[in-house]
Amino acid sequence: MTVSKWIDMGTVLSRQAEQYPDKLGCQDKNRDLTFKQWNERSCRLANAFNANGCGHGDRFAVIAYNRVEWMEIYAGSAKGGQISVPIMFRLAGPEIEYITNDAGCKAFIVEKPFVETINSIREKLTVPQGNFIYLGDPGEKAPDGYVNYEEWLMAASIEEPDLIVDAADPWTFMYTSGTTGKPKGVVRTHESYLAMYYLDVANMGVRPTDKALMVMPMCHVNSIYYSFPYTLVSAPVCVYNESSFNPQDFLKTVQDYRVTFTSLVPTHYIMILSMPDEVKTQFDVSSMRQLLISSAPARKETKVAILDFFKNAELWEAYGSTEAGLVTLCRPEDQLRKLGTIGREIFGVDRIKVLDEEGNEVPDGQVGELYARTPMLFKEYWNLPEKTKEVFHGEWFTAGDMCFRDSEGFYVLVDRKANMIITGGENVFPSEVENALASHTTVKDVAVIGVPHEKWGESVHAFIILKSGVEPSDGLKDEIRRLAKTKIAGYKVPKSIDFILDEDMPRTGTGKILHRVLREHYGTWSDAK
Repeated sequence: MTVSKWIDMGTVLSRQAEQYPDKLGCQDKNRDLTFKQWNERSCRLANAFNANGCGHGDRFAVIAYNRVEWMEIYAGSAKGGQISVPIMFRLAGPEIEYITNDAGCKAFIVEKPFVETINSIREKLTVPQGNFIYLGDPGEKAPDGYVNYEEWLMAASIEEPDLIVDAADPWTFMYTSGTTGKPKGVVRTHESYLAMYYLDVANMGVRPTDKALMVMPMCHVNSIYYSFPYTLVSAPVCVYNESSFNPQDFLKTVQDYRVTFTSLVPTHYIMILSMPDEVKTQFDVSSMRQLLISSAPARKETKVAILDFFKNAELWEAYGSTEAGLVTLCRPEDQLRKLGTIGREIFGVDRIKVLDEEGNEVPDGQVGELYARTPMLFKEYWNLPEKTKEVFHGEWFTAGDMCFRDSEGFYVLVDRKANMIITGGENVFPSEVENALASHTTVKDVAVIGVPHEKWGESVHAFIILKSGVEPSDGLKDEIRRLAKTKIAGYKVPKSIDFILDEDMPRTGTGKILHRVLREHYGTWSDAK
């Protein structure tokens, strides 16, 4: 008997294939799959993994830009009980190596642009040599040491895997940046995702006639959160298969594919709105019914401009996390009335607790740490029981955000407890960047903060104290950046650097750097609202 009585998305897809075999299930700009085709390919994927010795409960890694295959990878692993470990394509080799080995992956799906990076670390990985699968162009021969994805898929059985996956089992390990420099594997179960999908349908009114466009990376939890609710109600999902965001192409895609929903970060909206009127008004975006702002706060003028351009669309703003799922929504009717808030609790979750350092609830209007209890909560951090305990207060989870509740029950974020930087919707922890910069032989000490940026929301800025006798120069800044780029992803590397004297670095009495004081000098991300 299963522990959970929820079903998984593999089963949901099977039913849609049975009831709507010829209806469009998912697509990208190169390929359409009906529900029947999508289901058959997902069955093959689950069976192919089993044949490779990657079975129920085993992990496999994926690194790829957005393309429709992501939908069959997620659905297929749901059917076979395998656990997907999506790898952010911006990560450097050592970061990929850590995640793959920490998860104990038994297979690795690698898209063409990333073969060179994976080859540089493959001898250090836990993946058996025969289990590297090449995701290339149609008809393309796989490089040495890889199996062609399409050939691997087509050689497997088309039958449904002969097992019932317990929805209490993990479906994904989503790795998030860690404050100690090492990412943590967020273990999410099938039932936690299904709860997210049902509550998304209930809160936003997802319809079978909708079409969702996945612009955010498919390796992000955001895309897993906002793709499959549409599958749940038989609506098609379109994967935006561009390696970087092109605002003009995005509008053309909305027009050509009659998109009704998408989730974007403020940076995307700013890029769209910054185009000349004669460019952006040539596209028909009247199909767009709902727009979501997520991953970072948006300014008032940005929201007003969004609503003016997408005239038929509702605007929603979401707050949540990889661990907790969707926690609050600022609904369309409150967007301009309650600017600067993250809205109120969504339908179907418990009341947020705002707690002080002793774990006591604080009065409305007073700042405390935000704790949420949702049916979408993650199971644990992989192999980190103490870290898991640290983020819970009873049944309530915290992502480390500080907030206050106003008199109407709306929540206002005031800071990131862990000093996290959000740049272009990507999370960056200062300690991770600081460790990379500190590896340069000239660096004595370093502090990293996020500074307000018109396009990205925040950009990464470093304050560096040089060792005695070292002369500061622009050339040295470039040299330090180049070294950092070999250790961390490019978007984490500081866009700007200040060399400062030791006595100018604000510290506590025990010598700990006061990031808060540095941020006060430049302003904080919450000021950008």
